[in-house]
Amino acid sequence: MSSIAQLHTSSFSVRDLELKLKQVRLAHPEQALPSPPSSDSGSSSPKESQAEESYFLRSLKECLAIYEEPSRSRSESLALLSDEEVIMLANNGNIATYALEKLFGMDQLERAVRIRRAIISRASSTDTLESSSIPYENYDYSRVLGACCENVVGYIPIPLGVAGPLTVDGKQYPILMATAEGTLVASTSRGCKALNAGGGVSTVLVGDAMTRGPAIDFPSAMQAGKAKAWIDSSEGHKVLREAFESTSRFAKLKSLKTGIAGRTLYVRFATTTGDAMGMNMISKGTEKALEAMQKCFPEMVVLALSGNYCTDKKPAAINWIEGRGKSVVAEAVIPGHVVKTVLKTTVRDLCNLNVKKNLMGSAMAGSIGGFNAHAANILTAIFLATGQDPAQNVESSMCMTLMEPTGLNGEDLLVSVTMPCIEVGTVGGGTVLAPQQGVLEMLGVRGAHPQQPGQNAQTLARIIASAVLAGELSLLSALAAGHLIKAHMAHNRSQVNTPAASVPVTPGAGLVSRNS
Repeated sequence: MSSIAQLHTSSFSVRDLELKLKQVRLAHPEQALPSPPSSDSGSSSPKESQAEESYFLRSLKECLAIYEEPSRSRSESLALLSDEEVIMLANNGNIATYALEKLFGMDQLERAVRIRRAIISRASSTDTLESSSIPYENYDYSRVLGACCENVVGYIPIPLGVAGPLTVDGKQYPILMATAEGTLVASTSRGCKALNAGGGVSTVLVGDAMTRGPAIDFPSAMQAGKAKAWIDSSEGHKVLREAFESTSRFAKLKSLKTGIAGRTLYVRFATTTGDAMGMNMISKGTEKALEAMQKCFPEMVVLALSGNYCTDKKPAAINWIEGRGKSVVAEAVIPGHVVKTVLKTTVRDLCNLNVKKNLMGSAMAGSIGGFNAHAANILTAIFLATGQDPAQNVESSMCMTLMEPTGLNGEDLLVSVTMPCIEVGTVGGGTVLAPQQGVLEMLGVRGAHPQQPGQNAQTLARIIASAVLAGELSLLSALAAGHLIKAHMAHNRSQVNTPAASVPVTPGAGLVSRNS
C-alpha cells in the first residue's frame, strides 16, 4: 500500500497530535514553542498526568544535564523540566525537597508545593496526599515562605463563624471564630445578646508585657547570688535596660524578676512589644542584655535563652500571678429579666453554679488559672481566625470567671472574667496571611496602630476577653438550666450520620436591631 493510501486510512486524533508535540517539547525544551491549549474538556487527574508524563520521561542523565546547565539559573532550568522529571531528580538526591520554593522562584511557588506533595505521597505507605482533598491551589504562598511554615504541602480550611455583634467599651465588634465545634458560635451569640442588653462589656487593661526567662549557670551558688544582687541593683538594671532597648524602638524593658536554684540563675525580662506579640523582639533584646551582663560576669554560661521561667506555651503559676502579654479584666451587668428570658435561668442559680464549678471544682482539681467553664474554646477560635499562635492558648486562656448578684435587691447579675495572659499581636506571625488579615481588618485592628504603638493589639485582647465573657455566660446558663446536652445533640452532631433536629439561628442584622 502506498504512503498516501496509508495516510488516508490511518486513524489520527487531535489528542495524538498533542501527545506527539509534547514529546518533541520534552526532548528539546530550549527550542519548544508555547504549549497549545488542551482539547480536553476537563483537567486530568494526578494519576493520569503522572502516567502521561512518565511516558515521555527523559533519562536521569538528560534531566541532570538540563538542570545543571551553567548558562541558566536553577529556576530557568526547572521550567524546562516536567513535574515527573523534577520528582526524579529529587528522588535521586539532586534536588532537596525542602528547598523547592527557593529553587523554583517566587512565581512558581504553587508548582513547588504540588511537586512536594507528589514526592511525599509516593514515599508514604498510603500514597494518598497527591490525590487527596487537602487543598493547595489558589493560595498566596509568598506570605508563608520564610515566615509561617516549612515543607508546605497545602493548607487546612477551618469553618469561620461570626457571633454577636458585641458591644465592647461602647463600640460594636463582630466576634469571628474559626472552629469545628458545633454550638460554640451560636452559644457565644446568645451570650453577646445578653451582654448587649445590659449595655455591653467594659474592659480594663491592667498589664502589657511579654516575657522571656533565660537560664544562666555559674560555677557556684555564691557567684549566682552575686549576679542576682547585681541585676536587682539600680546599676545592673540600668546596664541591662540600655542594652535591651538598643535592639528595637518598640521594646521597652518594664521589669526584671530573678530567681535562683542552686548555681543556676533565672531572669524574667518583661517588656512592651508594640503591636507585635513580641517573642522574636524580646528574644533579640534578651540576647543583647545577656551579652552586656557577661562583660561583668565572664564566668557565666547562658544555658538557654528560654529557661522556662517565661513561661511560654506551658501552664505556670508565674504567668497566672505576674501576667504575660495583655492582662485584661472584662465586666458587665446583666438585668435580671434578661437572665430569665434570654439565658433561661436565674441569678441565684448562676452564681451558685459558678462557685461550685468554676471556683471550688477547679480548686479541687488543683487547677492553675483554670477557674472558668471554657475560656479556651472562645479564645482559640479567635486565635485561629486572627493569625495568633494557637499553642499559646495554654497560658492565654487562663481565666477566672466571677459572678455575683447586684442591684437594689440583688436581682441583676454582675459577671466578669480576669485574664492575665492574653498573648496576641496584630503584626508578624500568622497575621501576615491574607484571610487572617481580613478578619483583623473587620475588627479594625489590622497591622500596627499609626499613632499609638500597641493599641491595636491591646484592643484585640479586650475583644477576646469580652467574647470569653459571652461564652462563659452562655455555657454556665445552659448548665444551670440543664440545656447543654439538648443543644449539643441538636447542633453538634455529624450531619452525615445523624441529621440535626434543628439549625441554630444565624446572628446578623436581626440581632443588631433587637439589641439597639
